[in-house]
Amino acid sequence: MCKLNKNVLLILALFVMMIALGTPTAVQAQDVAAGSATATVQTPLTVTASAALVFGTIFQGVASSVAENTANAGVFTITGQATSGISIYMQLPDYMSTATGDDRMVITFSTTDCAIDTTANVDPTVAATGWTDQNPYALPSGVIIGGGSGQTAIFLGGSVNPSVDQTAGAYTADIILTVAYNGA
Repeated sequence: MCKLNKNVLLILALFVMMIALGTPTAVQAQDVAAGSATATVQTPLTVTASAALVFGTIFQGVASSVAENTANAGVFTITGQATSGISIYMQLPDYMSTATGDDRMVITFSTTDCAIDTTANVDPTVAATGWTDQNPYALPSGVIIGGGSGQTAIFLGGSVNPSVDQTAGAYTADIILTVAYNGA
């Protein structure tokens, strides 16, 4: 019986060795890493109507114009993240009205009545660094917020054409400038 036990033990030992050596073991080549997501929100845009487009005192039947590079030009300032691309849209009126709305006067803008300065300059009488003689109805793409200063200015001229029987009094109109980052 001892011999049988020895043989059984020997066979059992060989069987265990065969299983241990002959059976492939699972390879564990696995690892885990944690990444992250980041984002930086740009400085918000601020648009300010810094100066009104001023035609001053005018006469019935006499057209009057203001150039975009004169002290009476309208001035808008845009402040935001320096060197970031922006899209600009200007909504221009066709008429100026009296406060009571009982009369209106034609206001027009030519295809060269706008200038865009991408420096900190907000004085329309100083030569614009950027775009001059621009169409305010179709402002250029590729405009950026001024580098370093984080400011861009838009200067606007225009013309009024009072009729020969234009009602005396003050006339106003809204000029709306919409600005948005465009990711450029």
